[in-house]
Order: sequence, then structure tokens, then C-alpha cells
Amino acid sequence: MGAKAKKSLKKKLIKASISSRKKEDAVFTPLVGGPERELPEGKPTEDTAKVVYIGRIPHGFYEKEMEGFFGQFGAIKRVRVARNKRTGNSKHYGFIEFVDPGVAKIVADTMHNYLLFEHILQVHVIPPENVHPKLWKGFNYRYKPLDWVQIERKRNNKERTLEEHKKLVEQIIKRDEKRRKRIEAAGIDYECPEIVGSTQPAPKKIKFDD
Repeated sequence: MGAKAKKSLKKKLIKASISSRKKEDAVFTPLVGGPERELPEGKPTEDTAKVVYIGRIPHGFYEKEMEGFFGQFGAIKRVRVARNKRTGNSKHYGFIEFVDPGVAKIVADTMHNYLLFEHILQVHVIPPENVHPKLWKGFNYRYKPLDWVQIERKRNNKERTLEEHKKLVEQIIKRDEKRRKRIEAAGIDYECPEIVGSTQPAPKKIKFDD
């Protein structure tokens, strides 16, 4: 066999091996006879993300308002607004978990850059692998606002020592002097009432007979 015949035979063998490999790799079900080949298991194309991030939330748009507004898209499982631990005020961002992942995608596509109460919302779908495990810890917690009136009342009415009382009176007298100077500078003829100092004795309690 000559050199040319050997080369042509080698080329034919290579082509035959390549074609046989392609046939083996092809996924098909034979029409007549032969075992059926199993289809390779690929990654699911269905989106499973259900959590939506919402940023730039306006003031007054909290859990109940978000449930009512976004509930028109579909069923909501959980809502959480990020809040300050000390004051309970909103940090203007939050998270919503929908029952259906398709609803989450529609919400993100529809509400992103949506103008709401002069705030442009930033809405994004969070992939399941990026959802923090402690995101929904205490999600059903409803923050009770602090009663600042009651707090200030207790602070003002607390029992003070003699030194604390003197300092408080001194601060009141200083503020009163500044107020008198501003009134005089404005040219207003007004006689400010005198402030009772801490040096004066406290009035005696009057006892009534039964």
C-alpha cells in the first residue's frame, strides 16, 4: 500500500470515528427497536426567587400600607420594613416575600423606578441563595412607638438631690436673663416675672381638719 493510500485510509477512519461519536452523543428516541436513551438532567429554568427588595420607601409607607399596595399583584407571605432598634423609625427599605415567584418578578419589573409620594422606588428580586437566613427573624414583630410624653414627664418629675435642684434653677435663671436681654434689645417694655430661687424656703403645707 502506497503512502497516498495510507493517508486516504487514515482520513476515512478519522471521519468514521467522528461521525460515530456524534451519533452516540445525540439524544434521540429510536423509531423502531433499540433501547431509549435518557435525557440529561439539566438545571431547572424556572425562577424560584420569591423575595423582593424595596428601597427608598417614603415616610408613612410601612407594613400595612405595603401589604395593601403590593397585595394587588398576588398573595404575600411576609413583609418586613427595616427599622431603627432604638427609635423604631423606618430606614426606608424593606423586603416582601410572595407566595408565587412569578409575582415577585412582575413586581420587580413593574415597580422599579416607580414614583410614589415623591420617592422613586428601587425594586429588585433577590436570588434565593442571597437571602440572609435571619432576614425573617421576628418579621411579625410590630414596633410600638415610644411614648415620649410619658418619658419626659417621668424625667421631669423624678426626685432630685439638692445639688441637682440648684443646677436646674441656675440653668433656668440663665435662660431667663438671656430672654430679658432679647426683650430689651427689641425695645419692648415688658416686666418679666421673678423666678423663685432655690435659696428661698419651700412653702409650708396646709393641713385641713377633718
